[in-house]
Amino acid sequence: MSPVAWVLALPVRAYRLVLSPWVGMHCRFQPTCSAYALEALETHGAVRGTLLVLRRIGRCHPGGGDGYDPVPPPRR
Repeated sequence: MSPVAWVLALPVRAYRLVLSPWVGMHCRFQPTCSAYALEALETHGAVRGTLLVLRRIGRCHPGGGDGYDPVPPPRR
């Protein structure tokens, strides 16, 4: 993971540690949005990973779907 992606992952890790136990397991997608964010940042780096995370969070609404939604493989 690049240093910038590592810094961007800190708020996600903090959320998982502090807020997630209080919010509960109500994610519509599998893997959860926080797990998706960490994997996207690790796989795709800071810029593309952030864009993928924002797109995923944008789909998290009543009409946005649900189910299995893995991080896409890296481009070659």
